[in-house]
Amino acid sequence: MPERYPPDDPREWLKRAESNLTLAKASQRRVYREDLCFHAQQAAEMAIKALLISRNVKFPYVHDLAGLLTLLEKTGEEIPESIKQAEGLTRFAVFTRYPGIAEPVGRREYAEALHLADEVVRWARRHLKRKSR
Repeated sequence: MPERYPPDDPREWLKRAESNLTLAKASQRRVYREDLCFHAQQAAEMAIKALLISRNVKFPYVHDLAGLLTLLEKTGEEIPESIKQAEGLTRFAVFTRYPGIAEPVGRREYAEALHLADEVVRWARRHLKRKSR
């Protein structure tokens, strides 16, 4: 069991991001890729929120990654294009979670979702380590 931190500690949010990323990578035969992509989206969302907390920025409890990245950018943080691409994960927070709203997620789309989420989590981890020095 991972160490727990208070909810206002960015490390707790990063731990949640890492937990969701682990779940997103847990591809099994009986698990829908849509559900795995939801966890990829959650990983990116929690990582971005960890950075916002580290900068004392209040944020809405939403799944909109573009909006959250915009809040982060307003703190003076330069958001690389590779991280901005994670905005596309937002659709996995709602549309793909319910039957019949969106097409099933294919292997390539799932692999891309994992890649994007992993990029965001690693980027956030580096920034949090740098800030704690």
